[in-house]
Amino acid sequence: MTQKFTILFDLDGTLVDTAPDLMNAHNHVMRKFGYETKSTDDIRKLVGQGAGSLIGRSVWGQAKKELKKINDDKIKKEMVTEFIDFYGKNIANESKLINGAYDFLKWCKENEISMGVCTNKQEHLAIDLLKQIKVYDFFEYVAGSNTFDFCKPDPRHLTNVIEIMQGDIKKSIMIGDSETDGNAAKAAGIPFILLEDGYTEKNVNEISHNHLIRDFVGIEKIVQKYLHH
Repeated sequence: MTQKFTILFDLDGTLVDTAPDLMNAHNHVMRKFGYETKSTDDIRKLVGQGAGSLIGRSVWGQAKKELKKINDDKIKKEMVTEFIDFYGKNIANESKLINGAYDFLKWCKENEISMGVCTNKQEHLAIDLLKQIKVYDFFEYVAGSNTFDFCKPDPRHLTNVIEIMQGDIKKSIMIGDSETDGNAAKAAGIPFILLEDGYTEKNVNEISHNHLIRDFVGIEKIVQKYLHH
């Protein structure tokens, strides 16, 4: 049976505050390769685009060493590999669900809402994290940065998942915390609920959104309006 409504979730900064574990992995790599470490707040601003960008935006913004382009790519690849390896082994040490998220996931399930995850985290890391924090079973599909040949802000990251879940774009919502999510939802023509204080350097008024929430407490009221359309 095709269910009547679909909600897509971003992962980092939306469903789960992953910044502490990302920071630990990031700082492990930075120390190993001789760069400056960062605080959790710094990491929150750098996260949205995936591991390669996280390393890239951090390192090449303030590198201690002048590296020729050819070395940049080689060393950056090594750093990303090291990051994903370390992070994969320490993915849920300090990461926690965003306030109200678990109750909302339960509410969605009770209301027969289909749920999927669209994240720019690698797929295997996303699945592992969701399993470790015990919410994986809520989701019908998890799409990471490497699931398709494209990822957010490309709208196909969202529309493909809706299609795979046999949903209807006209009966779908995206929930996220950054311009990467907002731009993907806007391009896909899907209403977008934005979490405040997301993993982004942008202010909320710079991010396209239909609704703004602080956390998941009370979000049911917003979703209910769409259910009865």
